Amino acid sequence: MWANPRWKGSLFAADLPNNRFLAGYSQFFNSVEGNTSFYADPAADQLARWSEQLPADFRFVFKIPRRFSHALNEIDSNALLAWWQHFAPVHPYIGLIHLQLPATAGPAMLGPLSAVLELLSITVPLAVEVRHPAFFDKAEHELALNRLLQGFNAERVVLDSRALFSVAASSPALLDAQAKKPRLPVHAISLSARPMLRFIGTDDMEVNRQFYTPWLAKINTWLGEGKTPYCFFHTPDNTLAPQLCRQFAADLQQHHSVLAPWPGEQQAQLGLW
Repeated sequence: MWANPRWKGSLFAADLPNNRFLAGYSQFFNSVEGNTSFYADPAADQLARWSEQLPADFRFVFKIPRRFSHALNEIDSNALLAWWQHFAPVHPYIGLIHLQLPATAGPAMLGPLSAVLELLSITVPLAVEVRHPAFFDKAEHELALNRLLQGFNAERVVLDSRALFSVAASSPALLDAQAKKPRLPVHAISLSARPMLRFIGTDDMEVNRQFYTPWLAKINTWLGEGKTPYCFFHTPDNTLAPQLCRQFAADLQQHHSVLAPWPGEQQAQLGLW
């Protein structure tokens, strides 16, 4: 997200107008998960306003709408392409399209998934997030999925929620996050030049550091291979997500100088690649 009123007075100026949240966000971050597209299509004039607020190197990672991702075997190809064309005003700012499949989408959905990849991958890089346990078997089903994605130069999203589930639910926000977020094995994999990590943390920054520390070396390796990692960080209600990003970025700076200084400081920028 980028439109979080709770960030006023910390990340954002206290008097920042709500319609300028994206501009404020892009001063610190160069990518964002566009989760709103999962539920509803933004209006055309809204897309145009977004494009006017962004620096040239900013990248969206929009989610394919739920109406497509949760009905793979019923997708109307014309409707899906029309959805993509609707985003034309921000096409230059789209780094990845994120297809988040439900936990019910297992190996039987590889055929419909292949059709979606064939339809979209020629125009936009795709990242697919799976939640069915079969795709974490390190055997037949996982290998079949990975081969399929790699064949279309698509990425497999890595979701790491270990930090979130490492603590007892001591607040309503934490209880809600643990109820909604998946708890799956973490397979640190990259199938393309754009690996994507979604790290779901807690409000305790030291607990988060314990779980993200191995990612520092992995991301450094990907950068050394010439890849462009997309890394996104969440906390239970995302109030402290910028703080988590800043801490991670500062720790990464000790390994790699990919990030520019944080505006106004000689520290790492809260960058998401």
